[in-house]
Amino acid sequence: MSRIMIIAGETSGDLHGGMLVRELRKLDPSLEIYGIGGENMQAAGMELVYHIREFSFMGFVEVLAHLPFIRSVFKKLEELLVNRKPDLLVLIDYPGFNLRFGRIAKRRGIDVVYYISPQVWAWGKRRVRLIRRLVKKMLVILPFEERFYQRLKVPAKYVGNPLRDTVKPSLEKEKFCRQHGLNPRKPLVGLLPGSRRQEVEKILPVMLQACQLLHGGDQNIQFGLGVAPHVDRQYINQQLDKCKINVAVIENQTYDLMAHSRLALVASGTATLETGLAGTPMIIIYKTNPLSFIIGKFLVKLPFIGLVNLVAGKKVVPEFLQREARPGAILLMAQMLMAEGPPRQAVISELARIPQILGESGAARRAAEETLECLTGSKG
Repeated sequence: MSRIMIIAGETSGDLHGGMLVRELRKLDPSLEIYGIGGENMQAAGMELVYHIREFSFMGFVEVLAHLPFIRSVFKKLEELLVNRKPDLLVLIDYPGFNLRFGRIAKRRGIDVVYYISPQVWAWGKRRVRLIRRLVKKMLVILPFEERFYQRLKVPAKYVGNPLRDTVKPSLEKEKFCRQHGLNPRKPLVGLLPGSRRQEVEKILPVMLQACQLLHGGDQNIQFGLGVAPHVDRQYINQQLDKCKINVAVIENQTYDLMAHSRLALVASGTATLETGLAGTPMIIIYKTNPLSFIIGKFLVKLPFIGLVNLVAGKKVVPEFLQREARPGAILLMAQMLMAEGPPRQAVISELARIPQILGESGAARRAAEETLECLTGSKG
């Protein structure tokens, strides 16, 4: 029986990891799969050593505060490399942690596959040298990443983007709205403030203030808040209690919220690409610890922060970052994108290109096939 250890550190990694584990099990039901993940990976048949909710911190400053916990996790995982030696280690995104642990595994003679690349094309090429030494194969989900890695002599394969399989509403608009006390004939604004506590605490208050202003100008507008499974509900409820408008709290129906909203306010991250695939105009909002932002701005060499804009190769939707993310500024852009007219239609037309850029569905299956091919090579 073959063993695979998989490490995903956040919600989007768990989503993709769940699909990967499911496909691996279809191809080889005898596999023993264990590691770090969330509900999706566990439901697909992976044994959780740690849950991703224990890793819901972000930014340079926040990571420093959690160093004792991170050290204890490394120690436990290194023990597993000895006591339950995996035949293959699969890393999913989460580069600060995964690249460090990948080095430990490589030193112990364990082959490493990386599914969903760290954004080294953003952070500069220093990490590519490490990846070249470390990784048997990169399985990438953005078309430009394959060319980027191959140019730098890293074995890479574009397997497609798993969001092509997942981003689709499960309910018709009428039924979705009825479930949440919304009127299907009135415009809906979706709020997607992220999944990690630090980003929700920075971004949600700004979103709610902008929505209050929006509602002041048009009381027909309704609001829905998409809540990630392990977000602190007490904090969410506190913010909503302070708010002077009604906001429907929507769990486990994020894609319905994206698809049925006239406009979405979205935290920078995977959700921007998901909203783009749903074809819904959006405003990207990003706020973090000021020191983390300054360090990140110094290191990151990108024209945009939103993944949907990076995939499109141009600024298709507006981005409001740090001090730019003011309720009044967001209000003016929101009013423009909600109104019928050239600005809204231009965004819709550009978003319609995103599925074609990403290519065919079936990414998780292709990733599982590539993973098993690497597993066979490691054992051979």
